[in-house]
Amino acid sequence: MKTLITAAAFLAAFLWALLSIVGAAAARPACNPRNQVLDQLADRYKEAPVAAGVTNQGALVEVLATGDGKTWTIIVTTPQGQSCIVAAGEGWRQVAPKRDGEGA
Repeated sequence: MKTLITAAAFLAAFLWALLSIVGAAAARPACNPRNQVLDQLADRYKEAPVAAGVTNQGALVEVLATGDGKTWTIIVTTPQGQSCIVAAGEGWRQVAPKRDGEGA
C-alpha cells in the first residue's frame, strides 16, 4: 500500500510539473468546476475515478477510467475547485506495485 501511495504522489508531482510546462507553452486546457468535469466524463465516456493523489502544492490529481479500461482521463483540480483535463487516451490498465527486492 505504501508503494502505491508513493507512486501516486510521484505521478501527481510529475503531472503538476507537466501541466505547468504545457500551460506556459501552449493554450490553456479547458477548465471547469470539478463536479462539472466529473459529470461530463461520466455522461460521455462512462469514466469514474480509479486513482488519486495530492501534489505538494495542494492540487488533486485523478485518473478516471471506464470499468473495462477502454478509455481514461487525467484531471488536475486546484485547491479552488477548478479541474483541467491534462491527458486522455485508451487502454488503461491497473499495474500491481512491485514488492521490495523484485526486479524491474
